[in-house]
Amino acid sequence: MANELEGKVAAITGAASGIGLASAEAMMAAGARVVLVDRDERALAALAEKHGAAAIPLKIDLLDPASCATLLDGVLEKAGQLDILHANAGTYIGGDLTETTPETIDRMLNLNVNVVMKNVHSVIPHMIERGTGDIIVTSSVAGHSAIPWEPVYSASKWAMNSFVQAMRRQLNKHGVRVGSVSPGPVISALLADWPEENLRKAKESGSLIEPKEVADAVMFMLTRPRNVTIRDVVVLPTNFDI
Repeated sequence: MANELEGKVAAITGAASGIGLASAEAMMAAGARVVLVDRDERALAALAEKHGAAAIPLKIDLLDPASCATLLDGVLEKAGQLDILHANAGTYIGGDLTETTPETIDRMLNLNVNVVMKNVHSVIPHMIERGTGDIIVTSSVAGHSAIPWEPVYSASKWAMNSFVQAMRRQLNKHGVRVGSVSPGPVISALLADWPEENLRKAKESGSLIEPKEVADAVMFMLTRPRNVTIRDVVVLPTNFDI
């Protein structure tokens, strides 16, 4: 996928690992400069050293409102423009609702819902002014089917699917495309919070996918002709039963 994103600048939240990192590396391979947004300063520095000028580190703590609000200004200061926002950062809690805490619920809903809305809110004036842009949100198959062992997580992703489709219809007249990628279980740090029995069964049955396979779907969405919007891509391991 050589040079299909040449001249474009992307910003990816949660870019230091998992889907965010795989997406960043795919976009850089296609010629984009990528602003890597994460709170892990050490990981960002290592990625900048590895990838050179195409990887632009931007340390932001998305759960800190003042830090989160600096996203667009930070991107413009470092890269001069923004063509692509991949709102990818998120967290996970599963299990029975009675087993979690109100503080954990607040943290997950803030990161999975509020932060995404704030990030999109901050970048769309810039994209509207330029008359072009792409916004992709990392959702989940859990946003399409209510999963009984992850009621809070599923609810957050249902909210994101609603938000994405509303914003797609608001922004298409401005030349800004909006869509979501909805993976099934991905091999990443988030799975550490899965119920142990569910994780064991998934590993044994081959019901997991790699972050790169999600990044491939993101690249498919970004590289369609401008008159084509991929509103949602569901990416599942073949053996995943839902």
